[in-house]
Amino acid sequence: MENCIFCQIVAGKSPCYKVYEDDNFLAFLDTSPRVKGHTLVIPKKHFQWVYDVLEFNQYWQTVLKITKAIQRSLKPDFVSYSTYGLEVAHAHIHILPHQNMLKGEIWPAVKRFSVEEMERIAKNFSQEVTRLDSDK
Repeated sequence: MENCIFCQIVAGKSPCYKVYEDDNFLAFLDTSPRVKGHTLVIPKKHFQWVYDVLEFNQYWQTVLKITKAIQRSLKPDFVSYSTYGLEVAHAHIHILPHQNMLKGEIWPAVKRFSVEEMERIAKNFSQEVTRLDSDK
């Protein structure tokens, strides 16, 4: 869709901190992260809702692959997921790696990281995905 920021990212018209990409899905860091390593996984084809994604099993397997890479890279206490989908009308799953437990926060405030830090995080996650793929 022409006005969808995620479709623009898929088309290469808008930049992102890419973590992973295959024929059907793209994972990248959220530019308004709630926690360090906050990652979005989207289908490349435009669907408004996660439950509309035809290859849902493959979608979830991709989310789990990214989660394992995040766990290896950041070693969070736990990882949570969200599929609100209200900010952008394109299916997306938020992966939120939590450090030092949440301490009561269900949806933490937006954090700010430098471009260099975002690039480093994305590169580390991407390298862990590659390692996971080569471990098979």
